Amino acid sequence: MERQLVKSAERTVRILEALATSPEPLTLSELQQRTGFPRSSLHALMRTLVELNWVETDRARGVFGIGPHALLTGTAYLDKDPALPFAQQTLEDLRAETGQTAHFARRDDAHVLYLATRESREAHHVIPRVGRRLPAHVTALGQALLAQLTDDEVTALMPDPMPVMTEHTIIDLAELTGELDQVRTRGWAYEREQGTPGVACVAVAVDYRIPATDAISCSMPVSLPPAEVEKITDAVIDHTRKLAATLRREGIR
Repeated sequence: MERQLVKSAERTVRILEALATSPEPLTLSELQQRTGFPRSSLHALMRTLVELNWVETDRARGVFGIGPHALLTGTAYLDKDPALPFAQQTLEDLRAETGQTAHFARRDDAHVLYLATRESREAHHVIPRVGRRLPAHVTALGQALLAQLTDDEVTALMPDPMPVMTEHTIIDLAELTGELDQVRTRGWAYEREQGTPGVACVAVAVDYRIPATDAISCSMPVSLPPAEVEKITDAVIDHTRKLAATLRREGIR
């Protein structure tokens, strides 16, 4: 049965998503190009969103950006997630043991949404991750979670073409499903420079839900020797298993 969406509600959400994913504020014309909405409808919706503080506008430049009330909604989502406090403690413990940056993320269709991060104390240039949404296939977190699905489910989920982040990004569906098969076999995902140049990452799904929706990862410089990567992988596996056991024991689903 085809979903029946309320047009005005759908357009409002698409506008907010377009603004949230843009690194720069957008003009009305740029927003129209990205959404494909009629200019008259778009103008009326933007006026309402600005009035309600969901969108901010710089009238001198004629551009729009995401507003403060969007932050309130995102914060409420984090505050009400019962798994997050336990995951945050896991990230603290993992960073303390490995010295590397640790992440907790949730799959959102063909993307992963970062819910918590603990940066390495050695990091000189910190990129804010919480609230960021990245294509699942370019991250170890995403690959760990895509591996929870069948190949047919992955095929139906992935966009065509798949977004490219670096020269190492997997963009071939057959190659991706082959990589996911390896993830299922060994129980963890590992990628090198597929999402960010100079960075490698190992991730493990937190199996307190079936299929798992969340994963824990450690990112590290690609220059680390194999023995060090193996130690970090073992630590991620150990801490993620403990987290999953804790969440199940607490009855969190």
